[in-house]
Amino acid sequence: MSAVMDGSAGEPQPPWEAVAALVRAARTGDALAMDEVLTVVTPYVTRLCRPIALSDCEDAVQEALTAVFVGMRGLRDPQAFYGWVRTVTVREAVRVARRTAAERAVDPEEVARLHGLVDVGDGELPAQVRDVLARMPVHHRAVLVLRELEELDERSAARILGIAPGTVKSRLHRARSAFRKAWQQ
Repeated sequence: MSAVMDGSAGEPQPPWEAVAALVRAARTGDALAMDEVLTVVTPYVTRLCRPIALSDCEDAVQEALTAVFVGMRGLRDPQAFYGWVRTVTVREAVRVARRTAAERAVDPEEVARLHGLVDVGDGELPAQVRDVLARMPVHHRAVLVLRELEELDERSAARILGIAPGTVKSRLHRARSAFRKAWQQ
């Protein structure tokens, strides 16, 4: 597996076959296997949630891991596990971010606090990037994460977000434009 699936470059990950075996065991009710599966995917889930849910990353991670736990038995193909986890995670992160945005606008003090949470050495986004992302709508952040960080094509990103590929393309264009504009401020 690549460091992309992990959330911290350099950390070895179990081979795909081992993860698939754990997933198969977890689907049959093996609690130890389920615990190990959740342990293995937590860094990846966190890496996906952080730029989308921002300060609510912990909530989004918990929601995503809960959805993985609940939905594991319905997963038909253990080989498709990481793609399924990515879909579940992005949807949960977007849901949490939207819920939070509806409850309160982004607080400038909270954005300033994000600067202290970022440690560039551990694979997290630089503080300036997080600051710019914090000023963007959640649907723009989600598209940027899938296309720029996860390097997915438009169709894959559209499938995960539940929107048309053309919508991904237009949102990505607007998100990149907004990012550039915010970056220059």
